[in-house]
Amino acid sequence: VQLQASGGGLVQAGGSLRLSCAASERTFGNYAMGWFRQAPGKEREFVATINWSGSTTYYADSVKGRFTISRDNAVNTMYLEMNSLKPEDTAVYYCAARDYSAVATAATLYNYWGQGTLVTVSS
Repeated sequence: VQLQASGGGLVQAGGSLRLSCAASERTFGNYAMGWFRQAPGKEREFVATINWSGSTTYYADSVKGRFTISRDNAVNTMYLEMNSLKPEDTAVYYCAARDYSAVATAATLYNYWGQGTLVTVSS
C-alpha cells in the first residue's frame, strides 16, 4: 500500500487545517488507518486512528475534541480535520495503514507509512 499525505501548511494559532491521506490500494477499506506526528527533537506520537469502516475512532488526549479523523473508502482517502490549532501541534504528520481492520495506537502495529506533511502553527 502506498500512502500520500497532503494538506499541511502554515496556520495561526486557533486556525484550522485538513490533512488528506490518499492510498493506492483498491482494498483500502480492509485497513485500519492512523495519523501520527513528530515534532522537532521529539519521538513520533500517536494522534488518531480509525477502523476499516469508520465506525470506530480513537484520539490522543492532546487532540481530543479538536481533531476529527474520517475516511472515504469510495475514494481510498483518509482525512484529519484539525481545529483550534495550537503551537504545540507543530509537527510532521504521517498517515499509516495496518494489515488489520481494527484500530491501534502503537506505531509498531502499522505496516505502511506515508511520507509526512508539515504542519506549522504560529503563535
